[in-house]
Amino acid sequence: MSEVEREAMEYDVVVVGGGPAGLATAIRLKQLAQEKNHEISVCVLEKGGEIGAHILSGAVMDPRALTELIPDWKEKGAPLDTPVTEDKFLFLSKTKAQATPNFFLPPCFQNHGNYIVSLSNVTKWLGEQAEALDVDIFPGFAAAEVLYNEEGGVRGVATGDVGVLRNGEPGPQYQPGMELHARYTVFAEGSRGQLGRELIARYELDKGKDPQSYGIGIKELWEVDPAQHQPGLVIHTSGWPLDADTYGGSFLYHYGENLVAVGMVVGLDYSNPWLSPFEEFQRYKTHPAIRPTFEGGKRIGYGARALTAGGLLSLPKLTFPGGVMVGCEAGFLNASRIKGSHAALKSGMMAAEAAFDALVAERQHDELTAYPEAFEKSWLREELHKARNFKQWFKKGQTVAVFMTGIEQWLLRGKIPWTIHRTKPDHECLQPASSCARIDYPKPDGKLTFDRLSSVYLSNTNHEEDQPVHLTLKDPSVPVKVNLARFGGPEARYCPAAVYEFVKDENGEDQLQINAQNCVHCKTCDIKDPTQNIVWVAPQGGEGPVYTGL
Repeated sequence: MSEVEREAMEYDVVVVGGGPAGLATAIRLKQLAQEKNHEISVCVLEKGGEIGAHILSGAVMDPRALTELIPDWKEKGAPLDTPVTEDKFLFLSKTKAQATPNFFLPPCFQNHGNYIVSLSNVTKWLGEQAEALDVDIFPGFAAAEVLYNEEGGVRGVATGDVGVLRNGEPGPQYQPGMELHARYTVFAEGSRGQLGRELIARYELDKGKDPQSYGIGIKELWEVDPAQHQPGLVIHTSGWPLDADTYGGSFLYHYGENLVAVGMVVGLDYSNPWLSPFEEFQRYKTHPAIRPTFEGGKRIGYGARALTAGGLLSLPKLTFPGGVMVGCEAGFLNASRIKGSHAALKSGMMAAEAAFDALVAERQHDELTAYPEAFEKSWLREELHKARNFKQWFKKGQTVAVFMTGIEQWLLRGKIPWTIHRTKPDHECLQPASSCARIDYPKPDGKLTFDRLSSVYLSNTNHEEDQPVHLTLKDPSVPVKVNLARFGGPEARYCPAAVYEFVKDENGEDQLQINAQNCVHCKTCDIKDPTQNIVWVAPQGGEGPVYTGL
């Protein structure tokens, strides 16, 4: 396709990503502009068709950062309506559940003062607050390219072309992307962001850091029998169905009008290529201590999303010429608390304050060093420092991990004199299929357990089929020659949306079929592919899942 001249728009700050971190950045910038009577222009690009459409989280929300950002959030109608009333932590065997006495629950698993929320709905509300402050929000526009100036700094981004046909030629609805130039660009794409991945490599932002670690979170929303509903109840579990060497756990959150959010997080550093996080989650719901919650209920929502879980030791350098990373793009999630939204908000606020001061000083395209300096002095840094070993202990087995987490978080209250490091990225952790035990998963019953396709249907996912596939392969031969031959084709199992399947061609030869229209944008394939041959890129803006209430 020949080069088409793109229109350009100029802003003081461009924010890539309309999640909590990106919106907090925009809101704080505009608040400061009002307070200091200094006019600045801010825009937010969001690849989802509307704000909140691609947002998925458990979620129990710590309101600390929100209260700092918008002190009167209750009066303004923020959808934090169900305060946590009770915490339970269960250790599961195949048939039994052992509850931890509340006295022994570490502070990271105590949720007094927190709220059970739909983070999608909270994000929509944040979008409304941003718009009220005259932030320009452009949903349905996926940032697809970083723009650099002659000095090598970031000068903005370009959105992707739309209306391109599968063969790469412009179709009848073709529109070229638009360039958005900025004095500073804030990257808030969420976990494993497409542009963040490029920036980390270009500027070596992860140099000297532990390899980043990820998990996949799979979630369903149920409307349950009122007799089974306990508003404000938070249940976390560890153990079955995952084996002792696999990091992960599950949750049940009761909130709203007879709603229960149920989900599982599986660390993407697992070693057995036969493991399927989706099937493990379906199996979890059949446990005798879990099943009764859903009897007489109805599943009304489904989604999946990778989460960045490496914590403080994997946190990359946050700044580079012309830009910063915030939220899960950088990896601020506190895995020990199973919470990231408060960290995302706080990181965005700190980035905004650094950017505002630079704008007032008539600076541009330099490094906002005041942002990481503020982080080093913040309560967020202190919180992440206390939790720095949480994920690492699980590589030593679940028993050791539970014991040491108890010592670090309950006995020592996070004042830990040692640090445990990781050396291996998640994609290098798979063992050959021939050396691992196959896992026999039961067939779904369609009432409590389900298949992938019926689940994807509930995510409201849609992609135009006649467009370039947004799940790209560096080498098309690798899936069969390496992944299938050595690892048993793990992409057919780690994907929670039936995107990948191995089929026979007309000659009876194996080939990988990519059903890109099913993709829920979880990014798991981009993370877990053992040869890093799969690269996720944004499809046309506005496509993908449309999460409602998740």
